[in-house]
Amino acid sequence: MSKPSVGRIVHYHSYGTPGGEFKPLPRAAIITQVVSDDGTVGLCAVNPTGLFFHERCPYSETPRPGHWNWPPRVE
Repeated sequence: MSKPSVGRIVHYHSYGTPGGEFKPLPRAAIITQVVSDDGTVGLCAVNPTGLFFHERCPYSETPRPGHWNWPPRVE
């Protein structure tokens, strides 16, 4: 895993809604603080309706609701 740092753009994966009206989706997010060496960060996710701040967001190598990961490379 690349080392996270303040200001990097990542993907935050939303939870969606319990009833399934809204599916979990990746959202652009900015790392606002590095919390620990295990990849836990604070971030600001950018949603169509506003900003969401997550103070202790864990890292996941694969997309997983409530976690962040590096965006895939697009060639």
